Amino acid sequence: MSPEQDIPLWLALGVSILALLGAFLTLLGTIGLVRLQSFYQRIHAPTLGTSYGTASIVIASILFFSYVETRPVLHEVLIGIFITATTPVTLMLLGRAALYRDRAEGKDPVLPADEQADAVFPITSSRPHRQ
Repeated sequence: MSPEQDIPLWLALGVSILALLGAFLTLLGTIGLVRLQSFYQRIHAPTLGTSYGTASIVIASILFFSYVETRPVLHEVLIGIFITATTPVTLMLLGRAALYRDRAEGKDPVLPADEQADAVFPITSSRPHRQ
């Protein structure tokens, strides 16, 4: 028998739940990418899905392969660290590049924080009212 067939139920359930949670979080990020209106809103949703989804899948992988190989397997942590470190940096660079481009072209970008301020304080907002 192979070690994969001898996995205890508690481990199989834990790994399955973590893998499904990671897939679901990544799916939520993808749906957010498709559903949100502006570019500045769209770059935020996939970042969260990627970070938290990757963390769940990496933990599931560590648990499974640590059991199968009967030793701690931690090299997946490097994958998680690289993705967690590079995804927000990429978000920040994309956002800044888009903001620079919009301002260089003379456009007044509608940022998510501006939309929230207009919704909460419609009369006292410092930005001109948009219709």
